Amino acid sequence: MAQAPGDRGARKRPSTSDELVEAAQSESARERILAAAGELFAEHGFDATPTSRIAERAEVPKGLIHYYFRRKQDLLTALVERLPEDLVESDRVAVRGDVAGSLRRLVGELDARLESSLMLSHLLWREADTHVAVRQALQRRFRTVVELIRRVIELALPPGPVSCDIDTAAVLLARVVNHRHSVARHGAHDDELDREISFVARALELGVGKPRKIKPA
Repeated sequence: MAQAPGDRGARKRPSTSDELVEAAQSESARERILAAAGELFAEHGFDATPTSRIAERAEVPKGLIHYYFRRKQDLLTALVERLPEDLVESDRVAVRGDVAGSLRRLVGELDARLESSLMLSHLLWREADTHVAVRQALQRRFRTVVELIRRVIELALPPGPVSCDIDTAAVLLARVVNHRHSVARHGAHDDELDREISFVARALELGVGKPRKIKPA
């Protein structure tokens, strides 16, 4: 197709929109934005961090942030989705007849996942009180931990009829783990956890092999 005389030899100047789309082709741009947002939210809080500061740290145009994330809240939602799954193979940590040891190994796995994303975990605990998406994510995480603990207990209990309340034990230990992780950002260390695991494990083991009491109607 022939060019118009006035267009011959001329190069089209990219519009601002074109520049944003071109920049968006780089997968690293979105990653830099999320990394910068996570760092700044953890340092200063969500509400005190403007998108202009995120763009500056990520070294991207401010408009590119809105290209990926229509609202600032969408940045927080994307960070929530990056929270590592607390999925642990139960049969890998559970040893039949060793409830306490099995639970310690499970907690060790969960602690390792926290350490692998300490900044993100700190951010989420910090923002849980004011952002529904974060609070819901942490509630889902808690339910996952309860189920993990319950399965490990079932696999680790000695053979025999079970009259102990596994569900209650799982919820109680999950709350301890939950608290442990919520205060980790302050450098706190729960020295009582090992004793609590031993106590719960002993109570569970004592309930194996005994007939279940039936409450009168």
